[in-house]
Amino acid sequence: MRKYLSGLVVCIALLVIFSACSSNITVEPPGTTATTGGATATSATAPSGQEPNWGVQTKTTGCKAQSGLQDFACTPGDIIKSATKSQICTPGYAGSVRNVPQSLKNKVYASYSIKTRKPGQYEVDHLVSLQLGGSNNIANLWPEIDAPKPGFHEKDRVENYLHDQLCKGKMTLKQVQIAIATNWLAVYKSMPKSSSGSENDDGE
Repeated sequence: MRKYLSGLVVCIALLVIFSACSSNITVEPPGTTATTGGATATSATAPSGQEPNWGVQTKTTGCKAQSGLQDFACTPGDIIKSATKSQICTPGYAGSVRNVPQSLKNKVYASYSIKTRKPGQYEVDHLVSLQLGGSNNIANLWPEIDAPKPGFHEKDRVENYLHDQLCKGKMTLKQVQIAIATNWLAVYKSMPKSSSGSENDDGE
């Protein structure tokens, strides 16, 4: 019996020692990626389907578009929260709210470090297009390239397609806004290739 108790005491002591020496496990918070040395950096991507933090930029310089998508830290997207489906689906709505002066376009190019460009190479595009309730805020603007494809012409088709889905009642306003802000390329790849919609919102 005494040997049994001694063994039990030893086991308990060892458990206490090992638990005190256990290694720390760090869980990275959402929106960060681990880097060498345990440091973290803000992620430039957003999970598709997750509603963006509309209008909130976490970076305004050194922005970089990758693989046809905007830098999410610089261009999270922004919407006119008071805009309704009825207003958006009224012909001429996009033109009535468009207001992107050249000075603002220049700031957009500067934020993405684009110093020179050829005619037609880029357009300052509304991430969430005006015809989907997007705003003219710089957080909703980015310099989208024409080529390689898909580029801004193909995104125009996505905007028209989602506008059509919204106005036919097949998608809600929130759904189309989140879809185009988080991954317009995924919409482009999944939509019927014959879809073109009826209204074109070029960012220029």
